[in-house]
Amino acid sequence: MSEIYFNAWADDYDQCVSESDEKNSYPFAGYNQVLMSVYKMVMNGGGGEILDIGFGTGVLTQQLYQNGCCIWGVDFSSRMIELAQAKMPDAHLMQGDFSDGIPEALHRPYNFIVATYSLHHLNDEMKVKLIKELLTLLKPGGKMLIGDVAFERYEDMDRCRKKAGDEWDDEEYYMIAEEIIPRLPCTARFEKISLCAGILILDKD
Repeated sequence: MSEIYFNAWADDYDQCVSESDEKNSYPFAGYNQVLMSVYKMVMNGGGGEILDIGFGTGVLTQQLYQNGCCIWGVDFSSRMIELAQAKMPDAHLMQGDFSDGIPEALHRPYNFIVATYSLHHLNDEMKVKLIKELLTLLKPGGKMLIGDVAFERYEDMDRCRKKAGDEWDDEEYYMIAEEIIPRLPCTARFEKISLCAGILILDKD
């Protein structure tokens, strides 16, 4: 998808997501619970320096920012960056295509790295490559939290696909935990949130 697409969607993004979540329907069923769970994990872990991959309009990072976290982030859309920066004037937000890796300016140590509803644009090969890069940026004892349209097993995704019918997006690459976890060089576990959402929790070994 192009930056033009995301820029056009930016102003209505939060409303579209909320409507899907309220209806408990694909693709955003469980969205608010995913963000709240990630928020609690970060704050219970002491907050600190946070890197957000694909922060969008800043719904999650604004809450972390307001509670004393130092926010760094990269997003594809200049319009979403504009909206997020207005909520977080002192956050360090950059435009970039994280499918090509993380901008050098963001290569610094973090307590937490979060990615919510952003990595489904990358295929598994690209996901693993990016995650490996991001793990090198975590401080000892740090965590990476990936909340997204995600499933524990392929059978779970197939069940959701059938329920979604024509609404299903074949152009996205949804994470299947049992397939991606064995490819990661760290301890990882998956927490299911809804019929189509979950959080992959990775610990810095």
